[in-house]
Amino acid sequence: MAKFIPRAVFPAQLSLPRSYFLGHHASGLSKMKTMLSSIDLIIECRDYRVPLTSRNPLFEQSLAGLERLVVYTKRDLGSKDRPSDRSREEIIRRWHAPHHTLFTNHKSKRDVKSVLNFAKDYAAQSQSLLGTRILVVGMPNVGKSSLLNALRAEGVHRPKAAFTGAQPGITRKIASGVKIVDRDEERGTEGVYLVDTPGVFIPFVPDSESMMKLALVGSVKDTIITPVTLCDYLLFHINKQPQGQRFYDEYCGPTNDIVDLLDAVCKKTGRLGKGGIPDLDAAALWIIQRWRQGNVGTFLLDEVEEDSLAKKMNEEVAVSLSQAKKQRKQEHVARGKAKHTAA
Repeated sequence: MAKFIPRAVFPAQLSLPRSYFLGHHASGLSKMKTMLSSIDLIIECRDYRVPLTSRNPLFEQSLAGLERLVVYTKRDLGSKDRPSDRSREEIIRRWHAPHHTLFTNHKSKRDVKSVLNFAKDYAAQSQSLLGTRILVVGMPNVGKSSLLNALRAEGVHRPKAAFTGAQPGITRKIASGVKIVDRDEERGTEGVYLVDTPGVFIPFVPDSESMMKLALVGSVKDTIITPVTLCDYLLFHINKQPQGQRFYDEYCGPTNDIVDLLDAVCKKTGRLGKGGIPDLDAAALWIIQRWRQGNVGTFLLDEVEEDSLAKKMNEEVAVSLSQAKKQRKQEHVARGKAKHTAA
């Protein structure tokens, strides 16, 4: 039998949308800017699986000047705490120096306490008479609200204060401060309050692979990119992992053909439409959800090397909001013309 050779590159997807910058993203960012004078610390959340792609240049431009803690969420979905994982995290820490960096899983009390202890220590140093106010920012669906709820439960033992969900856009307005640390007379602190914000997307995504990465981790709605295309991109990454094919070997042998895999999944799991026709979209969404839950491999979609951040920053295209809107309009017109031609 010939040795299986995974695809070295993924085909360019020129027709994919390259923006998901919505109205509540713009208004949320504008509101954040007006609040900065009353904010002591910024916690920027990024998805551990896409440490580069979940970087939003808008935060660098708009929130510069304030001390920042970078928290990588969902660590359990990208790390097995192997030596290679810890080495990668050291590289990421060096990217953000002198800012502090933490890696968390909001379901882990140890991880939540590490963020909570940072907030307590910062409050003790700042000695604010009105309490310490922390603004939590990040791309859509990176886990800001889940982290807030976990900090509140651990810090003041109170129920969750923010709604969460699997799709982006649950938080659409900036909330009032939520207490996560009570007043401490011994340390002389007046309490710590966390301000949750809507996820803010990049105005313009520079390439189709970045858009697919953000879609895979749930930063855009599942209706934006067809499930089969997205699952094909996931298969591309699965096959790149050492013995990655074992994650789907109960359905079919090693393959680079997403239709072969989805057809086999449909037949084995009963995802069939009328007349027994395989429902490929349903199978694709099922595989994607299983990966998001950590059941189809634990790996990153971004390459992490010492110079990766510098390369990313050099590749970023500075596009104004008006240019991004113009780009979206052009894409909408182009898709309309394509549908008309096909009809």
